[in-house]
Amino acid sequence: MDAETVARIDKSNMFALLRGFPAQVAEAMEIGQKAKVRMRTAGLRQIVVCGLGGSAIGGDLLRSYCADELRIPFLVNRNYTLPRFVGPDTLVIISSYSGNTEETNAAHREAIKRKARILCISSNGMTASLARKARSPLITVPGGLPPRAALGYSFFPLLLALTKLGLIKNKQKELKETRALLEARADVYSSPDPASNPALALAMELQHRIVICYSSTERFDTVNTRWRGQIAENGKSLAFGHVLPEMNHNELVGWKVLTEPMSQMHVLFLRDHADHPRVQIRMGLTRDIIGHYTDHVTEVWSEGKGLLARMFSLIYLGDWVSYYLAILHGEDPTPVAVINHLKTELGKVQ
Repeated sequence: MDAETVARIDKSNMFALLRGFPAQVAEAMEIGQKAKVRMRTAGLRQIVVCGLGGSAIGGDLLRSYCADELRIPFLVNRNYTLPRFVGPDTLVIISSYSGNTEETNAAHREAIKRKARILCISSNGMTASLARKARSPLITVPGGLPPRAALGYSFFPLLLALTKLGLIKNKQKELKETRALLEARADVYSSPDPASNPALALAMELQHRIVICYSSTERFDTVNTRWRGQIAENGKSLAFGHVLPEMNHNELVGWKVLTEPMSQMHVLFLRDHADHPRVQIRMGLTRDIIGHYTDHVTEVWSEGKGLLARMFSLIYLGDWVSYYLAILHGEDPTPVAVINHLKTELGKVQ
């Protein structure tokens, strides 16, 4: 893949954003360390993150990563309204990268009315305005990026905020490992040679195919969601997926009738050595069953020691795969014209 072709297709230079992601993560960690997030946590009964799209995935990752440690329920709300239980004993995290996500702003106003404990993270917009008016803690991050390319800003400051609030333990060791891993992989994934670049090599296998992503439920469900979202937004291709063991109780049966379409699908198993032992057995058996219907099955394993590094090793690989998939399809990975069209049409209806 030559640089001239990449530059011609990637007009908005998504390459630079991906190559610079480790630096974004370092800056995001610094923002989180400096953020003032003092608030009362006594009597806190649940955490709700409000966000959509790229602004919500940080909340999803936080939920997955902290699941073994948090002692209160944590959910991500992708809606205009809040669950009925939200009230003064709820920490509501408002995550809108642009600050102008209409669903999130509606939920934000409702959280204020219900006197919830609110923490905001945004680059500006209505989210910042509402936070200042209500005197809620506000973590301000740099703007101007596609929200899906700002994952470092939407995740790491919130992770550090939870440590400051005493809800989870200090994560400096895992943060250090994650940063080092991302820096090392950036050099590998930016290479134009598929022989030495596994992201490019995998994208070449996925070209012109519908991608199916399977992973474990615990910890890697959000990584799965991220892969599918990035393949859709960057690669301009359809991707679907499910988690184990749940898919063994329903979706697996669907691998039977549509033999011709299934033969053209490419199935990715996103795997981690710490997945539940029974889930690992299920993945092997599921892979064998699906192998009767498609020859295109790939196992993608996480890297690293700590959970945070392992999660981000797969996330960063998936981001690059989706990027190269866009280039191979001759599509600029950055624009999301149909989403902008939908927002414009929605804006006409009050």
